Amino acid sequence: MNGSKFSSIILLFVLLAACTDAKKQNASAETVNFEKKKEEIVGIVEEVLTKEEQDALSPDMVIQSLKDGNERFVNNDLTARNHSAQVRNSVKAQYPKAIVLSCVDSRVPVEDVFDRGIGDLFVARVAGNFVNEDILGSMEFACKVSGSKLVLVMGHEHCGAIKAAVDDVKLGNITSMLSKIRPAVESIKYEGERTSKNQEFVHMACESNIRNTIENIRMSSPILKQMESDGEIKIVGAIYDMDDGSVEFLK
Repeated sequence: MNGSKFSSIILLFVLLAACTDAKKQNASAETVNFEKKKEEIVGIVEEVLTKEEQDALSPDMVIQSLKDGNERFVNNDLTARNHSAQVRNSVKAQYPKAIVLSCVDSRVPVEDVFDRGIGDLFVARVAGNFVNEDILGSMEFACKVSGSKLVLVMGHEHCGAIKAAVDDVKLGNITSMLSKIRPAVESIKYEGERTSKNQEFVHMACESNIRNTIENIRMSSPILKQMESDGEIKIVGAIYDMDDGSVEFLK
């Protein structure tokens, strides 16, 4: 074998070795990236709230935690959670911080809006976020039996149920449902156009309905009213803004 052929063979082996090393490095990098992505997907496993931790909370502390969570939601900084692990860890008991009454609207994901995980919140939902006997019973269970420190009535902008109540829509069982919201609409003193085309009036109706619902809770549930009077809980309202994801707590 002459020198030229020998040199060519050596060069070929060198190139093959270099390619092999490059492939190994790429595979190693891909493995590292995969593991990092896997960790991100798995998320954190928050400890399920204990009775002692729930007892230590005040209503104002719970309100602040919801405000902080909503700020993270608005900033697209939601906490990554391992829901499978949280499900298993919350089997034996639950001690949620609050019960939230929300509209059924699919654009209002309550737990995400407040960056809360499994076991953090009770959530009741009905179109137009009003109360009836069943929801009041659920609230009493949440607060008196399970120890929640807050009742939050949360309406939202662009609510179809509110718009329908403003226009006094008549349609099947929707008619009866809207009759629970109409008193809040009728109580508004307003000289402008009282239709769903007027966004200002719709917003006023949304807020009036929240306040009316809060008063109905106090009037129809002596248990919750007494708990609020004793400082054990707070009953408050808020409006979710679909345009930016923020929640404004009503004064």
